[in-house]
Amino acid sequence: MADAEALFAAVLDATADAVMVTDRAGTICRINPAFHRLTGFPSDALVGRDARELFSEINSAEFCDELWTEDGDTRFYPSVRSKHADGRAQLHALNMTPIQDSAGQPSRFVAVILSDSFQSDAASGETRRVGYDALTNLPDRTLLADRVEQNILNAKRANKSIALLVMGLDRFTVINDALGYAAGDILLHEVAERLAKVIRTSDTAARLDGDKFAVMTPISAIDDSVIVAEKVLAAIKKPFTIRGEEVFVTFSIGISIYPTDGETFDDLLKDSLSAMQFAKASGGAGYQFFASDMNAKARNRLSLEKRMRAALVNKEFLLYYQPKMDATTGKVKGGEALIRWQDPQHGFIGPGEFIPVAEETGLIVEIGTWVMREACFQIKKWQDMGYEPIRMSVNVSAHQFKAKDLLDKVKSALADSGLEAKWLELEITESMLMNDVESAIARMQAVRDLGCGLSIDDFGTGYSSLSYLGRFPITTLKIDRAFIRDVQENQNTKEIARAIIGLSRGLNLEVVAEGAEILEHVEFLRDNGCDVIQGFYFSKPLDVKAFEAKLSKKAS
Repeated sequence: MADAEALFAAVLDATADAVMVTDRAGTICRINPAFHRLTGFPSDALVGRDARELFSEINSAEFCDELWTEDGDTRFYPSVRSKHADGRAQLHALNMTPIQDSAGQPSRFVAVILSDSFQSDAASGETRRVGYDALTNLPDRTLLADRVEQNILNAKRANKSIALLVMGLDRFTVINDALGYAAGDILLHEVAERLAKVIRTSDTAARLDGDKFAVMTPISAIDDSVIVAEKVLAAIKKPFTIRGEEVFVTFSIGISIYPTDGETFDDLLKDSLSAMQFAKASGGAGYQFFASDMNAKARNRLSLEKRMRAALVNKEFLLYYQPKMDATTGKVKGGEALIRWQDPQHGFIGPGEFIPVAEETGLIVEIGTWVMREACFQIKKWQDMGYEPIRMSVNVSAHQFKAKDLLDKVKSALADSGLEAKWLELEITESMLMNDVESAIARMQAVRDLGCGLSIDDFGTGYSSLSYLGRFPITTLKIDRAFIRDVQENQNTKEIARAIIGLSRGLNLEVVAEGAEILEHVEFLRDNGCDVIQGFYFSKPLDVKAFEAKLSKKAS
């Protein structure tokens, strides 16, 4: 035992990382020389004191309690503040490991501060590694710029090239919303570790900001940059385990080349960012080289975003309504509210052009709220005009659905318009539900408790998890048009459509088929028990007056 203790002490003293050992309650038992150098506290000033004193004034009480959680696993914290002896705050990463005794119970905790070459940041009063990102320990944008400019000088002298790859995580906001920002930080740290492992010693990997990373690599030919991009894509594609959850992410990568695309860091960065946006717009999980017309397209995109913001203020958006027809009676049973944009300078702009930009910028939440409110007021107006009440559905984006104030926005739209909740239906897609099923079910149930309907849109094209379907508190399944358009000639899609209709009826759900464009579609759906049909066979989306003409007046 004495030999083991001596060995343990020798290892601690030789370790470059700062190490603190506490007992089960958090009382400090030992620190190593590296801990003294980092924090300024000598051993005799800390041993016997509660370790929480080093963290409690600059971190939350919940965080400090979590450090000494007896769950038996090492926990990684990428961004932690601790107190220096002179009163400064220090920013660093921390590993916390419980050591179990012979009975399997934690008897000690080992805290390892992962800290190399920390320096003081006088402006913030914190200690941080200058030139390096505090969360990931990768070079930051400033250090990357310096290394790119140095490599440009070398490449110019040797008549060679370099490539700058800028990469952004696809759907990172969804992961943040589903698992929380702390889990998002852990994911970013692990992404950085994988990135650092796949690059060469002559390359530089850096974190730019948020979920954006970059790699600078000297190249002899264009294909060299492709090899780097494919290595990065392959490394990130493998699943991550974050707090017990398996998480899948992908990168969209933009590539610019010196001297073809630019001769300064700023030029190369701008071009790579443009190319990355095009990679995202192409579906993500891939790479895109910069092309000269991308800057013009990027400017057009920025202009579109600016005009969208003005359109909300200037009331340039309007709603069209597509009827949902009762398959038996042929009468309008409901409708779907669809946004349109009448730009005073550029004319009619279709949703396919502006909705993707709205989703990327977050404007989709504000636009979605406007659609819901406008639809509620219009439905109530029709009711007050004496038309038979119908249920109107509105599409809810992933950003809207995960917003904390979704329920408040629904309540407000209903209260301000005076509409009963049963006449409003929210349409959501399968993929929005599967990242955090329990949280999604809770949100759905809260909407259902208000009395609103809930529809799963495009059913059959996403996850189609039947094990979850029975738990979702929905009222409607909507069959995607992909299973309707060729039922007259494709036996497989015909059987899938029949199965979805049968499943809906078995679960006592209303089933709506969209995309019915010809008589054969309608006859197939009606013969197989579909409740409601939506599509161009009956009507395209209509403006307010045209939709009114299809509504039935109440019996007097």
